[in-house]
Amino acid sequence: MEEVTKVAEATVALQPLLERKVRQRQPAVSVFKSKLKKGATCSAPRVRSTLTGFFPVVRWLPKYKLREYVWGDVMSGLIIGIILVPQAIAYCLLAGVAPIYGLYTSFYANIIYFLMGTSRHVSVGIFSLMSLMVGQVVYKELFLAGFDLNEDSKVSGPGVFNVTLGTNLTDANRHSVDLMGVQCEKECYAIAIASALTFLAGIYQVMMAIFRLGFVSVYLSAPMLDGFATGASFTILTVQAKYLLGLKIPRHQGYGTVVVTWINIFTNIHKTNLCDLITSAICISVLVAGKEIQERFKNRLKIPLPTELVVVAGATLASHFGDLNSRYSSSVSGHIPTGFIPPQVPSFSLMPRVALDAIPLAVISFAFTVSLSEMFAKKNGYTVRPNQEMLAIGFCNIIPSFFHCFTTSAALAKTMVKDSTGCQTQISSLISALVVLLVLLFFAPFFYALQKCVLACIIIVSLRGALRKFKDVPSKWRASKNDAIVWLVAMSATALISVEMGLLVGVVFSMCSVIYKTQNPKVSLLGRASDTDLYEDMDEYKDLLPPPRVHVFRFQAPLYYANKDSFLKSLYKAVGVEPFLEMTKRKKAEKKAKAVSLKQAKANGDTNNGEVIVGLVQRELEFHTIVLDCSAIPFIDSTGLGTFKTLVKEYKEIGVSVLLANCNTPFTDTLQKGQFFGTKDEDMSRLLFHTVHAAVLHAKSMFAAAESRSDDSVV
Repeated sequence: MEEVTKVAEATVALQPLLERKVRQRQPAVSVFKSKLKKGATCSAPRVRSTLTGFFPVVRWLPKYKLREYVWGDVMSGLIIGIILVPQAIAYCLLAGVAPIYGLYTSFYANIIYFLMGTSRHVSVGIFSLMSLMVGQVVYKELFLAGFDLNEDSKVSGPGVFNVTLGTNLTDANRHSVDLMGVQCEKECYAIAIASALTFLAGIYQVMMAIFRLGFVSVYLSAPMLDGFATGASFTILTVQAKYLLGLKIPRHQGYGTVVVTWINIFTNIHKTNLCDLITSAICISVLVAGKEIQERFKNRLKIPLPTELVVVAGATLASHFGDLNSRYSSSVSGHIPTGFIPPQVPSFSLMPRVALDAIPLAVISFAFTVSLSEMFAKKNGYTVRPNQEMLAIGFCNIIPSFFHCFTTSAALAKTMVKDSTGCQTQISSLISALVVLLVLLFFAPFFYALQKCVLACIIIVSLRGALRKFKDVPSKWRASKNDAIVWLVAMSATALISVEMGLLVGVVFSMCSVIYKTQNPKVSLLGRASDTDLYEDMDEYKDLLPPPRVHVFRFQAPLYYANKDSFLKSLYKAVGVEPFLEMTKRKKAEKKAKAVSLKQAKANGDTNNGEVIVGLVQRELEFHTIVLDCSAIPFIDSTGLGTFKTLVKEYKEIGVSVLLANCNTPFTDTLQKGQFFGTKDEDMSRLLFHTVHAAVLHAKSMFAAAESRSDDSVV
């Protein structure tokens, strides 16, 4: 008895005396009223704060340190502008619109982000992935409208350009579509689709910012986004391959673009334009050599080599003076007019057709922008406001959609260039916009003879970084098999099915992989480190001893409807006893004992009419208590609560106690609400413990007390 008393006292001493605070929660109605009143309050400081928050440039521009910042901003702005011009023209091949619209997009996006962005380094504008996704929608709608996707239209001058923007056509050989009261040709209809798509994507982004829906981006895991971008890069490479060879084949619509396009390319390989092929080989060689030199000597070179601009200038001059378009039928960019087109409201009649297509554009655009802004803010020691970034990129799409632009996003490559060339503020974006403006006002017509294969070369070489990620697959696999599989699935689905489906498959698969982890978590039996109250996994650590006749079980996942069976199976396997089977064995043994007893009674001539009283056969188990270490269970639902109740009841029937330890407060609240500890929590002190060691000591004391009572009753 003295030993039992000592163990009980030790249990009380070891269990922390913690008392929960009583929290008085305000009614939801009063909370809503106070927030509404606060939100509706209007005052001069509040208006000023709202306006400066909406236009962050008002805050930082007056504090601009001219002597310290201006050189870095001007240099990075000029370099990005020089890089931006050929890319803006090239990526229009992906977007399925005329080159002028890429310049418009780059110009307006840089100015709007200068006014509204909170990141000092992010470069917003043309992005290859966005251009590809826009182009897929544009070509799909062009196909449905009856336009010839194989058409290689040759625009010869400003007059023709203006005709495509809305003037009624009388040429019966040209297919046109009625749009907002005017006849639209292919080029006009393409930019109308892109503008409507961009407007909706911007609206979605602003709504996400207003309703604080930025959490959507958490479902875009880094491996999934990485695989998605790599798969999209492979799709971009495939789409541009025909230009390298000078093949005039239509862009495939629907699923399997990569497979079908390569089949079409090899089917028509005999039609390769040698002029385009030779030009492509030369341009790719120069571009790759420039990139390699840049990477090898990046510490010595203060500014990036303008390789794209050199290639564009040289190729344009060669095409113009060599008359490659007329002599060798090489496809060229055509006339790019100067100046600006009057703004036009995006076509509301097209929006229902592209409403669903705008959703992945909006999500991917803001996900890349917010993640890049946070990445470079952390690197350079300042903070950004993610919600304002969502507003900024939203308006970078809404406002330019009225000026014949398509969807934009932050671009990693150009942002890295800005960071490496001394960028300090978004003044650099303003400088880049001025460079694009000069091209729009004066130099755009000079790109008339620029071959499309040169633009395709610029696009393909820019994908080197993304395509190199295939080399990282083994290291990804060694680091995390789950992340590597998510990357491979997202990449394969994007490349082999479609970009939109790749995004959907990637998100769903990455979420399913998390669910799979919770359904098959790590479970373990814990042992005690000698002379301490520390309990850990006996499979992972040496010299741990299991407490005598007590099993300490840890389940490392939330307990909810999807994994309650896994929890029960793993527990039964770990302790070696399943209550139902144990009861079945005991009932069989009882039945057998009853039959033997009845047979013996008859043999002895018992006159008790065959009535034999036999108690349930008790089988001695190796343990008397199970302690569930709940430290790795973040939450539990109603199904998990029911599982716990059933577990306690079934093990009690076979003489085994189930105790809980290390439960967090939300977990405990759920148990209390479900009356796990009784109607008034009367069993809480004997079922719930703050530490595993306290639970083990309590189990020992209770078992010792039970044995003592049993011995006394026998005596």
